[in-house]
Amino acid sequence: MPGDEHQPSSNKPNHKNRSQTDQEDDDEDCYDFTVFASCSTASTTAFVVPSSNGHHANTKLFTATVDGDAVATGVGAAAISGLTSDVKTVFTSEDIDKILPHRYPFALVDKVVEYEEGKRAVGIKTVTKNEPHFTGHFPDRPIMPGVLQVEALAQLAGIVCLQMEGAAPGSIFFFAGVDGVKWKKPVVPGDTLVMEVEITKWRAKFGIAKAVGRAYVDGQLAVELKEMTFALAKE
Repeated sequence: MPGDEHQPSSNKPNHKNRSQTDQEDDDEDCYDFTVFASCSTASTTAFVVPSSNGHHANTKLFTATVDGDAVATGVGAAAISGLTSDVKTVFTSEDIDKILPHRYPFALVDKVVEYEEGKRAVGIKTVTKNEPHFTGHFPDRPIMPGVLQVEALAQLAGIVCLQMEGAAPGSIFFFAGVDGVKWKKPVVPGDTLVMEVEITKWRAKFGIAKAVGRAYVDGQLAVELKEMTFALAKE
């Protein structure tokens, strides 16, 4: 009507003027983000390759200091990947499939990097979150079951045993016993389980083998066992 002034709805936001409190909140958010970014950068560490002593190429973690501030320093993917350049593959995953009868999801040795015929082997198991047992073990904290760690060691021993006189690749070894198992640390997705087994006894006539084993993650002992016993399945 004439003379009436249009009043804006009370629930319609007014964008023309922002309160001083809102502006201060924005300024504080920007400050918090800046501090967070600065602190994150200052506290980040990086892998660095030290000079080699001719035996092991270890890594160190450190931060550099520039003008009193800690600055993350890194060497990049190529250098980190190169830490294992001296580790040679003896048996690939495809080679192992020709020796062991195990298949997904129970093939637990990805490759063999050391092998002494009839005596010992060092093998690698790369642990990933895509493995089915992590669905229930445990949903919020995935940990590789200890029995699967022992099974992985047994399969590595099988790679040695099934190439010994009196056995044949592709044959089946039954797990007959295990003694003295100790777990030292959890094995989780992202870990590389480096396993070593040594055959201590092989009776070809009876198809009985015994072995000892241990496995490491990042140089730390994860699991060890005093003795595994296997029985070669007879036709």
